[in-house]
Amino acid sequence: MSQTFEFYDQQANKAATEASEATLDNVRERNLRAERTWRALADQARKVLVDRKKAEVERAERREREADEEAARRARYEIGEGR
Repeated sequence: MSQTFEFYDQQANKAATEASEATLDNVRERNLRAERTWRALADQARKVLVDRKKAEVERAERREREADEEAARRARYEIGEGR
């Protein structure tokens, strides 16, 4: 099974629907607990995605900065400042 936000969100919605349709209190409570658990998993999956995207942006910015620094270093060396 896929561990994505969409999957967890679908499961939470399913549990919420089953809770609202339940006629027995214990079944309703069980489904409400399941919904809370699926929602927490969905929130965590979303946070992981956001954190990954943020880290990717930071890595790209760092690589670009390092490339710029290397280009500047090479330019200085070529004009004799690096000797």
